[in-house]
Amino acid sequence: MSTVQLETIDHQIGGRATHGASTRTAPVYDPATGHEQRRVLLGEAEDVDAAVQAAKAAFESWSDTSVTRRARVMFAFRELIVQHTDELARIISAEHGKTFDDAKGEVIRGMEVVEFACGVAELTKGEFSDQVSTDVDLHSFRQPLGVCAGITPFNFPIMVPLWMHPMAIATGNTFVLKPSERDPSVSNFIADLYKQAGLPDGVFNVVHGDKVAVDALLDHPDVAAISFVGSTPIAKYIHERASAAGKRVQALGGAKNHAIVMPDADLDFAANHLTAAGFGSAGQRCMAISVAVAVGDAADELVEKLRAKAVAIKVGPGLEPDSEMGPVVTGAARDRIVDYIGRGEGDVVVDGRELDIEGEGFWVGPTLIDNVTTDMSVYTDEIFGPVLGVVRVDTLDEAIDLINRNTYANGVAIFTASGQAARTFQRKIQVGMIGVNVPIPVPMAFYSFGGWKQSLFGDHHIHGPEGIKFYTRAKVVTTRWPESLDAAHMHFPTAT
Repeated sequence: MSTVQLETIDHQIGGRATHGASTRTAPVYDPATGHEQRRVLLGEAEDVDAAVQAAKAAFESWSDTSVTRRARVMFAFRELIVQHTDELARIISAEHGKTFDDAKGEVIRGMEVVEFACGVAELTKGEFSDQVSTDVDLHSFRQPLGVCAGITPFNFPIMVPLWMHPMAIATGNTFVLKPSERDPSVSNFIADLYKQAGLPDGVFNVVHGDKVAVDALLDHPDVAAISFVGSTPIAKYIHERASAAGKRVQALGGAKNHAIVMPDADLDFAANHLTAAGFGSAGQRCMAISVAVAVGDAADELVEKLRAKAVAIKVGPGLEPDSEMGPVVTGAARDRIVDYIGRGEGDVVVDGRELDIEGEGFWVGPTLIDNVTTDMSVYTDEIFGPVLGVVRVDTLDEAIDLINRNTYANGVAIFTASGQAARTFQRKIQVGMIGVNVPIPVPMAFYSFGGWKQSLFGDHHIHGPEGIKFYTRAKVVTTRWPESLDAAHMHFPTAT
């Protein structure tokens, strides 16, 4: 009996595909069938060093490349993403499991950051002050850091990396990406698009791997900055270890996103959007709504509308045109989610364990749990699956207080027809990203993305204006051009 040799996904270092020092591999599954479809290399410290050295060598010339040329590379890269949007979406859907349309939306939202990076010449302009003292001028400018690295999650295999490397590269840095080993193929495709766009070899590198590769990046003396998106425990670990090594760090952690539904809200509108926000991408989004906070009389009717919509969702393989929700990413993820549903907490109105789909895919259906309380694990834990809990409260103030007590503070929303309620909510809530009748308030690329509390470790949010600041550092220059030698003074200089 013959054994089929599966394709192995290589690293992309210095402009070429390579096995490097890697001997270990991990399976890459088709979540819709549960079958292994290819293998991915798991990088060793030597592979990380090779990528960092390639990036370090490329930094010298790339950082000295004109800002205009860097912008032109970004424009070309953007056009290539447009041309290959469908192909990129199919790659994501095949390895992640999300529907084709959802994957396509991910590509487009990531591309928006590339579009923002195309304006790097304007974004990095410095400041100038004339005659701050007699014959003295003052100006500032920003310079790149060096080799930057990104460690990214499985749930957005193209969008989250695109929040990082276009910003870093446009500002003159070079980059090493360590994508999730669960859906790695799209990162290699992006490396090829960069090459086609005219990016010099070594400016963008991809090293696949697990904790071995991650730790090698965190410890490497030639890596200047680390960007991370993932769970809170790992974000905290990365922030502490990389900071101890003297690196600049932005580490975005987990979430338990709430949406308040007021009695005056349009409940059909709210239920539609909560269904999409809770069950889209099988709930595997850091901005997914996992808790609906029903205020007062809104609760009973809202739960019934959510029940009807949850049971109507068409669950199926992501590449089938009529699928509205795909599988979860791995068998382990499915088992974890099923365990939470079976803990007997709250009232299970729709049970995702009852989903009946043929085959061995990683399936769990939309799940709605009513009468959830804040001491239940389905409330406290980030389940990261298609599980929407409903917590009932009497007032807006009670809802705000409940959310503010939560340790996560990534995204939050309110559904209401009252401008006063919305204004009170957005001023009092202690969360980084807020939606008013918008359940997934992911900012556009020209703003920055990031939460508070246990959802962010580090000083800077990701992409947008704060992304420019994160990937650059400022210099301030004080200048005088005297016609003759002037006597220096021993006292502290002041404006004269």
